[in-house]
Amino acid sequence: MQKVRQIIITAVAASLCVGMTTACGSGSGSSDKNADGKVYYLNKKPEHAKYWEKLAKQFQKETGIETKITTSPNYDETLRSEIAKSDAPTMFQVDGPPNLEQWKKYGTDLSDTKGYKELTDSKLALKADDKPVALPFAIDAYGLIYNKSILNKYFKSSWASVKSVSKLNNFEALKTVADEVQKHKDDLGIKGAFTSAGMDDTSGYRFNYHLPSGPLFYEYKDNNWDMNTTVPAVKGTYAPNMKKIWDLYIHDSTVPVSAISGKSMSDATSEFALGEALFLQSGTWSYTDISGQSVEDSDIGVLPIYLDVKGEEEQGLNTVTSNYWVVNSKAPKANQKATKKFIDWLITSDAARTSISQDMGFLTPFKTFSDKKYAPKNPIYTEYTKLKKEGKYDVYGVCAVTPSHQWQKDLGNAMLNYAQGTGDWDAVQKVFSDDWAKEYNLVYKQ
Repeated sequence: MQKVRQIIITAVAASLCVGMTTACGSGSGSSDKNADGKVYYLNKKPEHAKYWEKLAKQFQKETGIETKITTSPNYDETLRSEIAKSDAPTMFQVDGPPNLEQWKKYGTDLSDTKGYKELTDSKLALKADDKPVALPFAIDAYGLIYNKSILNKYFKSSWASVKSVSKLNNFEALKTVADEVQKHKDDLGIKGAFTSAGMDDTSGYRFNYHLPSGPLFYEYKDNNWDMNTTVPAVKGTYAPNMKKIWDLYIHDSTVPVSAISGKSMSDATSEFALGEALFLQSGTWSYTDISGQSVEDSDIGVLPIYLDVKGEEEQGLNTVTSNYWVVNSKAPKANQKATKKFIDWLITSDAARTSISQDMGFLTPFKTFSDKKYAPKNPIYTEYTKLKKEGKYDVYGVCAVTPSHQWQKDLGNAMLNYAQGTGDWDAVQKVFSDDWAKEYNLVYKQ
């Protein structure tokens, strides 16, 4: 597979529920739907399911092509099950080169699509056998989303050691603020410094996928490794630094450690949106869940995820491209053609571009979204842009090249065992130092 240069402007969400919609209405297209083919998109992002279902109906109305959207509670398992059926998805998602390695035999050459031709940089597409088979459609930024109102209340408190956000620029300062906020949570009228670090399938990706991107970024950087390539082995040099931030998450929290195994993403976003916590580790995709509740847009800020690394005062947000469309090469030719038409419609029609940029809040790598009307109205992106203008460096999305989803699951399990006292941090370290190499060999040396 050709190495992919990741252009980061701002990864993955695990699913909450199953939703299936088949759009209705014959529309203005041909009445022979079998001849026109059909579209079946297996969506990975549950928080946007309703918008995809609406777009499916609109596309079917305009083209007459039968279009179905399914959103899965467990994407990998559902994809493995659905892809084996006679009526398999015609379009599905992968989240990076290692994931594509497992599904590349299902990849269709997309070089003839507008989706490929309109990429701001064609090298963003993932390739198999030197053909573009996976198109990126969303670029995300993430960090520690914070409530400015609560933080300002902290700054003004007589017991606060840190007095301005400009001084909150490294791990030592973050730990001081988090510990003091937790100690005085009743004075601030909140339940904890951090929202619950839920480890169920809908939330665990934040910690077994997004969080390790930081320590991996610095290890890759130290070794001058290509950050778009899965290396055969890592040492986990900065895994001890990840322990420091993980300890804050689980101890300066809205809930006791014993509760995190069952806590979800909706729990965490609700706690933040209702003003019950100062910090939420999440990203641009969470804005739609936060917006319109107790926290005003003007009160949403974002800090980098500090790991106590030298020079981190100049660090910006984490960025990742981990959402790619793939057209199923095993689907009937008519369905492949219809699905390519669906992709082209998604990046050219006003209705789709508006929904993708405004309802879903995606920053997309397509030239067709260059008009300012398609710029996401998302304060998390605004904060990211502000940090970029200040010259802060991105923590690139090395999480997208971890060797396998199994590696991520193993890491999450080890982190949960450590948190609940049934394991130690050595097991987490081992996932980096030993399990990475084992998973690499399983995926790349078959």
